[in-house]
Amino acid sequence: MSKEPPGMDISILGREFRVACTPDEQQGLLKAVSYLDQNMREIRDSGKVIGVERIAIMAALNFAHELLSMNVGGVDVGEARRRMAEMRTIIDDVLTAQEDLF
Repeated sequence: MSKEPPGMDISILGREFRVACTPDEQQGLLKAVSYLDQNMREIRDSGKVIGVERIAIMAALNFAHELLSMNVGGVDVGEARRRMAEMRTIIDDVLTAQEDLF
């Protein structure tokens, strides 16, 4: 007899899904589901995007943009990531040039 993993049933844009999660994760999952469902409904209701897959992609792009535009403690996360990538490139270039010396 197999036991079903812990989880819960959710609904996004009227479609039902079973999502694995522990009981202590359920409240956070419900908030995420509500946020996603609301965003997808707004996109669908705008009439500019047709099809559930395209609506989901637009919602994902919105969330990615929000995440990269976030300010945490007065720090622009997206800008900090860009600057770290630039610094990593500069450091890699310097270290590569140093390898020739040894």
